[in-house]
Amino acid sequence: MASALIERELSAAAFPIRDGVFVAVVGPSGAGKDTVIGYARTRFADETRLEFVRRVITRPSDTTSEDHDTLADAAFVEAEADGAFAISWEAHGLRYGIPAEVDWSVANGRVAIANVSRAIIPVLRERYANLAIVEITASPEILAERLAMRGRESRGEVLARLARSANVALSGPGVTSIDNSGPREAAGERFADVLRKAMAFSDMSGLI
Repeated sequence: MASALIERELSAAAFPIRDGVFVAVVGPSGAGKDTVIGYARTRFADETRLEFVRRVITRPSDTTSEDHDTLADAAFVEAEADGAFAISWEAHGLRYGIPAEVDWSVANGRVAIANVSRAIIPVLRERYANLAIVEITASPEILAERLAMRGRESRGEVLARLARSANVALSGPGVTSIDNSGPREAAGERFADVLRKAMAFSDMSGLI
């Protein structure tokens, strides 16, 4: 398995992993994280230093959600035990995994971008020396409207999600907040600036 080989290659090196940058995109459901990431993916289509991470989720893919790989619960647990994921977590009754190959990419000076849970930021800080956190936000009215348009949850579930999001505050170094209440291009260009800085930092780290 490729992930096992990567784990062996990294085992000789102490954590946190250096040289590259891990960009953790966080924010409440409905803020438009996937939209902003998708904008940047198109904006930097020819940029080889960037890796837009494809997550593994225990949820089938559909036209209303991100493009991801799907595993059943039992298969996910087995893959997790085999070291297939650099980071994994549970949220809203689903399991999420970031493929182990990401560690190799960051160790080799690339910038990896992934949509993650705010709950795993402490774990990310321990794993990656260069961590940039981008919080995508939107007004409560916009969040409620977008969640309702998905049609996945009842009104009560939507309100519960918004209440949980309001009680979570990010702290620590390397946090950039981007309001995505307006045009996609506005938030997308701000995110693109973060990625340019991450690439510049990664280039400098490789020279040290």
